[in-house]
Amino acid sequence: QVQLVESGGGLVQAGGSLRLSCAASRSLFSINAMGWYRQAPGKARELVALIASGGITNYASSVKGRFTISRDNAKNTVYLQMNSLKPEDTAVYRCNARVVNGPSESDFWGQGTQVTVSS
Repeated sequence: QVQLVESGGGLVQAGGSLRLSCAASRSLFSINAMGWYRQAPGKARELVALIASGGITNYASSVKGRFTISRDNAKNTVYLQMNSLKPEDTAVYRCNARVVNGPSESDFWGQGTQVTVSS
């Protein structure tokens, strides 16, 4: 099992920046991939950014060049640096951890943190 605790959400004006943190209860070396997802009211959940084993990253096209996912293995923490925020970035952001054990996969989710970007 993996417990995830997010922090760093809040209210910011368009063009501003926020950094989200996701602290995991176990070493990131034991987690195959971690990602940030977001969901706005009435909209589907979408993957924002992903960091996998070896540090490989992927981003949604809508955030490329603005968001950066990174990790601090010593702190068991993954970050999402969000710059040049837009109102359409407003959503609940949730941290995800995927753990693969042989043929099985398990996903773990944080409680979510609200990001609100005003015009």
